[in-house]
Amino acid sequence: MKIFKLPDLGEGLQEAEIVQWHVSVGDEIPVDQPMVSVETAKAVVEIPAPYGGKVARLFVQPGEIAHLGAPLIGFEGEDTSAQSTTVVGRVESSGQVLAQQRAAPTATAGIKATPAVRALARKRNVDLAMVSPTGADGLVTAADVERAAQDLAGLGPQEILRGVRRVMAQSMTLAHAEVAAVTVMDDADIEAWSPGTRVLPRLVRALVAGVRAEPGLNAWYDSKQIGRHVIEKIDLGIAVDSTEGLFVPVLRNVGALAADELETSLARLIEATQARRAPPEDLRGNTITLSNFGTIAGRYASPVVVPPTVAILGAGRVRDAVVARDRQAVVHRVLPLSLTFDHRCVTGGEAARFLAAVIADLELAQ
Repeated sequence: MKIFKLPDLGEGLQEAEIVQWHVSVGDEIPVDQPMVSVETAKAVVEIPAPYGGKVARLFVQPGEIAHLGAPLIGFEGEDTSAQSTTVVGRVESSGQVLAQQRAAPTATAGIKATPAVRALARKRNVDLAMVSPTGADGLVTAADVERAAQDLAGLGPQEILRGVRRVMAQSMTLAHAEVAAVTVMDDADIEAWSPGTRVLPRLVRALVAGVRAEPGLNAWYDSKQIGRHVIEKIDLGIAVDSTEGLFVPVLRNVGALAADELETSLARLIEATQARRAPPEDLRGNTITLSNFGTIAGRYASPVVVPPTVAILGAGRVRDAVVARDRQAVVHRVLPLSLTFDHRCVTGGEAARFLAAVIADLELAQ
C-alpha cells in the first residue's frame, strides 16, 4: 500500500481537523484531484491527490484531529519510495497522523492520593486536580473521586475544542505562562468628533500615533534570547469576534494608509475574516494588536498579549460621562481605553506615553 501522510501546511501548523473527504475507498482518482478538506487555525485547506490510483484506506475520519505527518490516505500498490517533500499540487509534506483521543489523567504534582485512588481516578476519567480532598492532611479519598465522577457525569459529554478555538486555547495558555502582563487604563474625551465618525478607523489612526511616540510597543520579544525586534512597519492585528472563535486578521503597514484607504481596507479585511475567506497570510505576523470589544459591551479590560507581540490596545463602549472642564461639570462622550503590555521589555513610562499619544489623537476633532 502506498501511504500518503498529512503534509506540512505551512505557518508552523502541527495539526488539522478533517472536515470532509472528497473520495471514498475503492475510488479511482487522478493526480491533483481534490482529495480532502482540512481545517487549521488559519483556514480550510483542500489537499489534492499526490498521485493517481485506487483508494485503499482512509486513516482519519471527519471530525478527527490529524497531526503533522502520519497516515492520511492509502492507495493500492507497493510503496517503493518515501513521500516526497513537495506534493504535486499546492502543499508540502512531512511525517504522521494520529486521531485525537481523550488522554487518561496522569498523576499531578502536589496532590495526595494513594495508588489505588489514582487508579480509580484513571478508571473514572477524573482529573485529580479537579477533586476536593476530604481525607486527613488533604488526602484525596475514593469517595472524593466517586463524587467528582458523578458531578462530571451530570455535566454531559466534554466538548473537545477544535480548529480556531483549539488554537485560541493554546495561544492563551502560552500568553498566560510567558508574558509579564500589565494593563493601564484611561479615557479619551471624544466630544469634539463630528457626527457619524466611525470609532474603529479613528482607533487605528490613534494607535499609529501611539507607535510613533513610543516605537518600542510595535515589537516582537524573543524570550529565549531575551531580546526584542522593534519593527518600523506597523502590521496591525485586529481582533474579530465570530461564532467559531477569535480571529486576528492583519492590516499591513497601516501607518502608510490614507483615511479613505484605511476605511476600505478595514471593511474588506473584517468581511473576509468573518466569511472565512481571509487567506492564511492575512492571519499571521501582526506587530501590535487592537481589540474594539466595546462594540459588544464592556468599559475596561485586560486584553491578552500573545507572544511574540508586546502590546495590545483595547477600546470599550463609548458612553456619556460627567467630566470637569474649566472646573465645571459637563457631560461629554468618552471612549475608555485599556493598554496591556509585556513588562519584560516595555517600561511603564513607555506604555503611559504611548497611551497619552493615543488619547491626544482621539481627542482631536478630525
